[in-house]
Amino acid sequence: MILILSSSLNPDSNSRILAAEARRVLQAEGHETVWVDLRDFPLPFCDSATAYSHPNVARLNELLRNAEAVIVATPIYNYDATAALKNVIELTGAAWENKVVGFLCAAGGMSSYMSILSLANSLMLDFRSVIVPRFVYATGEAFASGGVVDVEIIRRIADLARMTARLSGALVAA
Repeated sequence: MILILSSSLNPDSNSRILAAEARRVLQAEGHETVWVDLRDFPLPFCDSATAYSHPNVARLNELLRNAEAVIVATPIYNYDATAALKNVIELTGAAWENKVVGFLCAAGGMSSYMSILSLANSLMLDFRSVIVPRFVYATGEAFASGGVVDVEIIRRIADLARMTARLSGALVAA
């Protein structure tokens, strides 16, 4: 199962559109997916104490532990992934261990295209996650009428989705 995590809380999120396209590709190719949209999955702030007992934290931990891979969709704010995504990782840390993780990023401009690397490094070093060696970074020009219109971005989303499935399948088989 591949978990698709949409971490934007914005109702008009471009990163959610990227996630939906990845899900479409995976489902069309017969892969089981589970969709988690943080707008529908309220979580407490990580406080290193009581937050871990919240029912949604327990459910998210279970989903992550059962996933072979995770595709994370995030907006880029202030040269980093959204705080909501970082909160998820703080609340569920160990559940990311040995997971294949791919990234879909939506941003306002091209100047922060490498900003997801600090989060990828953290997952790789702290939890031994296997990071998909390609990620999607799309700016506002790639979207129109609630969808992705840039054919290169559509191709890259499909490549990321397929590579995530292929890598997770190889690790499960090993």
